[in-house]
Amino acid sequence: MCGIFGYIGKRKALSIIFKGLKKLEYRGYDSAGIAVLLDHKIHIKKSVGNIDALADKFNNTKDNSIISKATLGIGHTRWATHGNVTVNNAHPHVDYKKNFSIVHNGAIDNYNELKHDMQQNEYKFYSQTDSEVIVNLINQYYNGDFFYSVQQTLLHINGSYAIGVLCKQDNNKIICARKDSPLIIGIGNEENFLASDISALLPYTNKMIFLENGDIAELYVNNVILKKLNGQQKTLNICDISNNINNISSNKKKYKHFMLKEIYEQQYTIKQTYEKLLDTHDSILQICYNIKKIYILACGTAYYAGLVSKFWFEQFTNIPTEVNIASEFIYSNAIINQNTLIIVISQSGETADTLSALRFIKRKKCTSIAVCNTFKSNISLEATYVMYTYCGLEIGVASTKAFTGQLIALFIFALNLGLRRKQLTDIQHKEYLKELLQIADKVKIILGNTINIKKIARIFARKKSVLYLGRYINYPIALEGALKLKEIAYIHAEGCATGEIKHGTLALIDRTIPVIVIATNGITYKKTLLNIEEIKARNGFVIALQNETNNVLIKRIGFTIYVPETIELLSPILNVVPLQLIAYYTATFLKHNVDQPRNLAKSVTVE
Repeated sequence: MCGIFGYIGKRKALSIIFKGLKKLEYRGYDSAGIAVLLDHKIHIKKSVGNIDALADKFNNTKDNSIISKATLGIGHTRWATHGNVTVNNAHPHVDYKKNFSIVHNGAIDNYNELKHDMQQNEYKFYSQTDSEVIVNLINQYYNGDFFYSVQQTLLHINGSYAIGVLCKQDNNKIICARKDSPLIIGIGNEENFLASDISALLPYTNKMIFLENGDIAELYVNNVILKKLNGQQKTLNICDISNNINNISSNKKKYKHFMLKEIYEQQYTIKQTYEKLLDTHDSILQICYNIKKIYILACGTAYYAGLVSKFWFEQFTNIPTEVNIASEFIYSNAIINQNTLIIVISQSGETADTLSALRFIKRKKCTSIAVCNTFKSNISLEATYVMYTYCGLEIGVASTKAFTGQLIALFIFALNLGLRRKQLTDIQHKEYLKELLQIADKVKIILGNTINIKKIARIFARKKSVLYLGRYINYPIALEGALKLKEIAYIHAEGCATGEIKHGTLALIDRTIPVIVIATNGITYKKTLLNIEEIKARNGFVIALQNETNNVLIKRIGFTIYVPETIELLSPILNVVPLQLIAYYTATFLKHNVDQPRNLAKSVTVE
């Protein structure tokens, strides 16, 4: 989603802001802009497209040598919500008198009413955005006091925001504020920074202030003043996050794309998440002992992790478990109370629909647990407890290592809860953990043999539709495999429960549509073989994921992808890896931008 970066100090702001915005590219964006303040004048350049296109605008400007001397400024990468992808809609915005400039993440609910009122007072607007309303309101309330004008504006808007503001009359500070959208201040030596994401700050500092809802801060070269929305000053809580971030790297190293790097990192992140979470659940387990019902809420890939974990919770803990799409949950009539456990899953910890569902259930006074990959994110802060997945920064928009990290975290928690509730014996608990410990090495085996995967991807690159089939605990993996192909290869793909194909999907089968069938060993294996025969009888082109111990299918299918054998309950963690690789290589053969697929954003922060 949209990204914010700001700088105030003694160095040249422009180059630092460019570097900061580069770190935020992975979030997905369609336009970018920078505003710097110099000699009581705001200089702005904006561009549709990527940051390199914005750099060209600066380089081709006559006053670039003057602008480059500025030592404070704000930048933004925009993912279009209010209004089309145009230069006018790109950030930063200025008020119609050009006294202030603003960058804004979030959504203002009452912007239409406010805009109408200001237009009656001859205010002019040049964009379709809600953000332009904020900056004009700041100008309207300005009485010579920069802080007062921002404060009054925030008291009159409804919705979510993270903002950074410049005032041409005030050459020595940036004002920032947040509500329901992340914003972080980085503390440097005679310089301070502003960003919507930790990753953009890490090249400069490990000392950070995570703004809370209703905070307003004034950033100076040598100082930060933090206040509540009512003007009351707050004590600075500066966090040293050095020990809280693991394996963060924005370097692709030997890999062509971040997504491929992150797929290969799973052999390490799975093990790291296992080691970090193995013994960290005591306080959570104690409060969850009397839980009668579990609801899992998530969106997209995280939702499929929830679907897999439903089987674990019900088998290990004997607690009825439901999995809901977060954006739909608040409209349900689910009965939740103090004996209900809510688990919310989000890679970014900022997913708007999941956050909204979490806030909805918090009013019901039930316990909530966040499974999250991002330190100090909104969801991790607002849930009763948090389990971090320790996967490090995931830059590719299509989630890979965060998904398997979520599965590891959920499996361990379900296992430990089952032991605490005496639904599992010590021996059973240890056997499951022994199997889990071997998963990372088995992922490494899959990653070491991609010949057939690349051949399959070349076939898929010429197709318009693909079917993914899975049964039981691997049905969600079929859904996830299909989602990955849609996300980055832009090929229609459908995940289906294997047993359901004869209830409609079989009508689609012919020799032109490839069908990936998850056919690894387990209680559904024999039934899956029968389903494959049904597909072959209709000239279907079958690709099977199977274990080397079973060669029954070799003569009956187009391609086989061998997956190391494990217990069926853990097979989803292995089976998803080749499906990730198929999607990746298909997209690269089609020459798509794998890390930044069209129309998508890494963190979806609007509902």
